[in-house]
Amino acid sequence: MTVSTGNASFGKLAIFLVQVVGLLVSQNSVTSGFVVKGPSSSSSYYNSQHRVGGEDTSKSSSSSIIGRSRVVCESLSVPGMWTRGNGFGKGTFKFYTSFEGWMKPFGDEDREAFPEVFQLPEGVYEVSTVKPLGIVFEEIEDGGKSGVYVVDVVEGGNAQFQGKVQKGDLLIALTAIKVSGAKWERRLIPAVTFDFDTVVGAIGSNDVKWGCSDVILQFARPGQFDQPKVDAFLEFFEPPSDTPWKL
Repeated sequence: MTVSTGNASFGKLAIFLVQVVGLLVSQNSVTSGFVVKGPSSSSSYYNSQHRVGGEDTSKSSSSSIIGRSRVVCESLSVPGMWTRGNGFGKGTFKFYTSFEGWMKPFGDEDREAFPEVFQLPEGVYEVSTVKPLGIVFEEIEDGGKSGVYVVDVVEGGNAQFQGKVQKGDLLIALTAIKVSGAKWERRLIPAVTFDFDTVVGAIGSNDVKWGCSDVILQFARPGQFDQPKVDAFLEFFEPPSDTPWKL
């Protein structure tokens, strides 16, 4: 499916897809699990309208911040955040329910050493909602940059009822189900390189048969977030190359 931001009919089509996403996924079997497509680095997809306070933050010390994030991932005291082999589908981190819940197993020593990991970056928020979401997503088409943003919030829909999601917000992460053999997990995964179809597939994978009663999404609000800090935050959730979550 090709999505064009210049297509006048896209809005209605996107509303339809978001409203029936559960049906779409059931028709396109998820027995093999949700597949993460492409790298999940967010380092290049923000354009000038997504700068903090109107100032370009793209030249900030992004690499050093991300480097620290990788050190954090390797230094936290609780093992098993990413499982491999026979460990897949088991353990404390099998099922993502919320950012707060995900970080709860880590102790005071981790919170004191790496305080930036234990709070959402400024301008980023998390929302738990049910399908149909009532959110119209559109692909970002700006000089090869990728990802999706909120082009509209459906009147009377779940997103409007909650009152958090706004037009223009950028989808940076969401929960998805990954099935490997007879085992499965639900993780929060970076979504800044996902196209429209991949986002729809990830949303739809949050199905009741996997124990999901909601879909969890994280958004960044233009003009309120710092790109390098969001990059580093997402790096914490980036699947390692040797796990079933990474191609």
